[in-house]
Amino acid sequence: MLETSNNKELPPIPNKRYFTIGEVGELCDVKPHVLRYWEQEFPDLNPVKRRGNRRYYQRHDVMLIRQIRSLLYEQGYTIGGARQQLSGESAQDDSSQTKQVVKQLVTELEDVLFILQR
Repeated sequence: MLETSNNKELPPIPNKRYFTIGEVGELCDVKPHVLRYWEQEFPDLNPVKRRGNRRYYQRHDVMLIRQIRSLLYEQGYTIGGARQQLSGESAQDDSSQTKQVVKQLVTELEDVLFILQR
């Protein structure tokens, strides 16, 4: 389901203060129109805008974009799920879901063991 282009290694982030949207696109393997869309969806992603509404991203913005990209493209989160992951709201939900999954797996494994012992 994942494209092979999404699985390649990303280049290192150069030691610069500001990056243009084109540079960030290349560093994060994301097209500029996707970056502009993510700015609307993720409140923490807020690049500096200067003359003519030109966007200038800082190093922390590039790292955040890489994290968003990983959540969406590699881990399969939706936009809303990635937003929750980044805000930390889902930490409690994840632990209760994990416990439920573990309980269900234990029950299923006990059933399999019972069948095999017959």
